[in-house]
Amino acid sequence: MKKLLLLVLLSCLTIGISNYTYAQSGSKAATETVDEETNTGFGVLKKYFIDGGWFFMGIVLLCLIIGLAFCIERILTLNLLTSNPRKLLSKVESHLKNGDIEAAKKVAKGTRGPAASIIYQGLARSTDGGIDDVEKAVVNYGSVQMAKLERNLVWISLFIALAPMLGFMGTVIGMIGAFDAIEKAGDISPSLVAGGIKVALLTTLFGLIVAVFLQVFYNYIVSKIDSIVLGMEDASITFVDLLVNNKK
Repeated sequence: MKKLLLLVLLSCLTIGISNYTYAQSGSKAATETVDEETNTGFGVLKKYFIDGGWFFMGIVLLCLIIGLAFCIERILTLNLLTSNPRKLLSKVESHLKNGDIEAAKKVAKGTRGPAASIIYQGLARSTDGGIDDVEKAVVNYGSVQMAKLERNLVWISLFIALAPMLGFMGTVIGMIGAFDAIEKAGDISPSLVAGGIKVALLTTLFGLIVAVFLQVFYNYIVSKIDSIVLGMEDASITFVDLLVNNKK
């Protein structure tokens, strides 16, 4: 999964750099064509991105690329961990009724997902200990699985907060530069003021766009984790009840 994350990151960087280089270069005719394309949609954002300056815009773009890489990694991982706990429990129950714990362990070990891992740990403890030991193992290993599910979420949250802050910083620095230009010119020209303020505000605009974009992915990931955790907790309770009934 780390290799996948690195591949996504490198691909996004390559695409971003190539798009930026293409936008900066080209002949006059190519520039006129780009100007026609900037009237609507993505072209407008592309034009404003270039107008905002390469330094802070580049950092905001980097936040978007790295944040998206973490989001894609989490989404792919969570989808791979999604399973049907009820189907697993029915198989485990049939083996427990026959008294074949080893077969139940093989079923749990061969099934993906945190619920299967917790059930496997509980079955492993049931051979040497009682129900209390099984419950402790289920609770402790459930915490471990929760931590694995929430891995890298802190980095996504960081880029959601960092992108608009960098945008505001770029705006403040841009405003200072605009006022410096006014001071050197010795005259408050409407075009000079408007142009400086426009460039300064573009960094904030793109910082907010990046934050909103990543926030949508973040909320989806959190809802996915909540769904998996709910199934995991339900499967854990049902599994302990199955063991209690078969111990009687």
